[in-house]
Amino acid sequence: MRQARGVRIDAIVFDCVDAAPLARFWASALGWSLAPYEEEELERLAAKGIYDPEEDTSVMVEPPEDLDLPALLFTEVPESKVVKNRVHLDLVPDGELEDEVERLESLGASVHNWTEEDGGIWCVMQDPEGNEFCVMPGED
Repeated sequence: MRQARGVRIDAIVFDCVDAAPLARFWASALGWSLAPYEEEELERLAAKGIYDPEEDTSVMVEPPEDLDLPALLFTEVPESKVVKNRVHLDLVPDGELEDEVERLESLGASVHNWTEEDGGIWCVMQDPEGNEFCVMPGED
């Protein structure tokens, strides 16, 4: 994939009500990991009166080191989600579409609807805070 010169995507940011649980959901859904809390970050949080990372208002989920992908950042905002996302993630499982939908449901996602178009079918799901994402079939 080509990138524009001098710019790269550092993170894709999700506004949310409760950052830590939503970050854990996406880390599990993608097989990624929560960014570790280094001493400097713990000191920054303590200066804000936050002593438990579970109470952090911005939590980052990092891809495996061998993937050159942006991180996902979950940051708390005072308002809740009201309308459909303008941007969403499309996930393509290695295995069967239905198996992946069941796995994501077990993590806390819900099925919004199944969509069939131009001979293809995919599942529109919602994460635990209602953010839409799609689970698409892999190439045959």
